[in-house]
Amino acid sequence: MQATAQAIAQSTIQATKRVSTHLLVIDPQNDFCDLPPDVLPRDSVSGQTITPALPVAGAHADMLRVATLIRRAGQRLDAITVTLDAHHRIDIAHPGFWHDRDGLPPTPFTQISADQVRAGDYRTARAEDLPRALDYLDALEASELYRLIIWPVHCEIGSWGQNIHFAVRAAYNEWEIQQQRSVGKVLKGANPWTEHYSAVQAEVPDLGDPATAANTALLASLARADTVYIAGEAGSHCVKATTEHIVATLTPHQCARLVLITDCISPVSGFESQQSDFFAAMQARGVRLATCAEVTAELLDQPVEV
Repeated sequence: MQATAQAIAQSTIQATKRVSTHLLVIDPQNDFCDLPPDVLPRDSVSGQTITPALPVAGAHADMLRVATLIRRAGQRLDAITVTLDAHHRIDIAHPGFWHDRDGLPPTPFTQISADQVRAGDYRTARAEDLPRALDYLDALEASELYRLIIWPVHCEIGSWGQNIHFAVRAAYNEWEIQQQRSVGKVLKGANPWTEHYSAVQAEVPDLGDPATAANTALLASLARADTVYIAGEAGSHCVKATTEHIVATLTPHQCARLVLITDCISPVSGFESQQSDFFAAMQARGVRLATCAEVTAELLDQPVEV
């Protein structure tokens, strides 16, 4: 009788024990959000309104949904990690690094190839930077994943644009107090010699900079969770690159641990097909796709451990 009672008690514990969960929010930053005019600040020097540098259509609504998810189902989240772009103004993917044939910086969204640089269509603003820049372009193109894209200066370290969307920050601040644990922060992009879309590693790691190599601490923290929910911006670039790098470390069976929250992710304008192809490729690998409402319901269905 005693053995039977113990077996029943053990099965009850197992039945009520919930899975461990981790919410990964990629680059929920002001510069990527199409924020409404009434929340935009003014520059104290010029008096002009500060606007996001690289707003992604739909990102503000995405972030409001992320905030609602954290508020409604935060008790069922064991960990939250936020990744943050952190760039210098002079960066290989920013206009000020390059000059065209007329000595002018390239316009944002210009793509620059190694062949164009060798042909003299573009050159580095500082002549001494040219050999290293060419080495980078050659390595980037050899990966066959990206060509160098010149982005508007964005998420400059210390700027308003680098800051986290107000609703997401407010929601996770409440979660931190309630859970008495801190949200993890992962900064990427401070090395001006390589692009760093992924929070796992740079597109071309710099052998002299460990911060551009594989982020084993992040991968280890995600591996501890039974389910990892992924949201953020942008689905065509940073969410895509981060998820692809995570998936590369998993077996097909383990990929089912990842869930892309599809209505909390949007693409950079003009790169919509890149996001839709990414979603399809990840689903084919076993990654789940779900809406914010579906994820919220799934989390709320889990028991709260005390």
